[in-house]
Amino acid sequence: MKIATFNINGIKARINALPDWLDEAQPDVVLMQEIKSVDEAFPREIFEDRGYNVEVHGQKSFNGVGILSKLPLEDVTCGLPGDDSDEQARYIEATVVGENHSVRLCGLYLPNGNPVELEEDGTPVAGGKYAYKLGWMDRLHARAQELLAEETPFLMAGDYNIIPQPEDAAKPESWVGDAAYRPESHAKWRNLLNLGLTEAFRARHQGPGHYSFWDYQAGAWNRNNGIRIDHFLLCPYTADLLRDCQIDKDTRGRDKPSDHVPVWIELDL
Repeated sequence: MKIATFNINGIKARINALPDWLDEAQPDVVLMQEIKSVDEAFPREIFEDRGYNVEVHGQKSFNGVGILSKLPLEDVTCGLPGDDSDEQARYIEATVVGENHSVRLCGLYLPNGNPVELEEDGTPVAGGKYAYKLGWMDRLHARAQELLAEETPFLMAGDYNIIPQPEDAAKPESWVGDAAYRPESHAKWRNLLNLGLTEAFRARHQGPGHYSFWDYQAGAWNRNNGIRIDHFLLCPYTADLLRDCQIDKDTRGRDKPSDHVPVWIELDL
């Protein structure tokens, strides 16, 4: 089963590019981020005509996540547990059943966290965007713990807004102080991995030069000034089923591209 994550940066802007990529790549499942659409305005028919079941958790103009699946989606839930006051549409879950195994899909759009606002003692300002990012990561950690305790096979995939290591940025020095690269963010990332989760791309590829995002500004794409912030984390059971993980880099150079590109895995489901 081919499962992709793709921050499309607005369904209206990607109304042609996304279907074109689907026709070419033929993923079985796509976890989408930044659909930037309320549920009722999402153009479901374009994808249903291609054989996809569509589930979205949208928000007007901002955020929004969704799942496209050629297989039925079961037990769909929206919103990351742990904060009933959080109204941002950043998380969706569903179960998909393959020929031999099932997997819980956790699609996420982790907060950017900038600007980083700190108290004099260096702690994030309560109520600030960086504090929200770190708190969101704590909630994601708690959800992963729950799924592990239930022995539910799962993966957590999406735009994490985390640059895990220096080799994941063409110019890591330019990201020092950014919420994606701060030590507090890295610590939360390591907490996830320390649960026993496998980062799918690094399980298959090592070394620098692998990116999933290039800014629209300053000629980042032409200069290959990219970062890798779109990730798959797999529980041990799901990691045992991993066959491949790749980045569809060339989509960034096409007409009206997102600033992100698809990342996909193949699982022996």
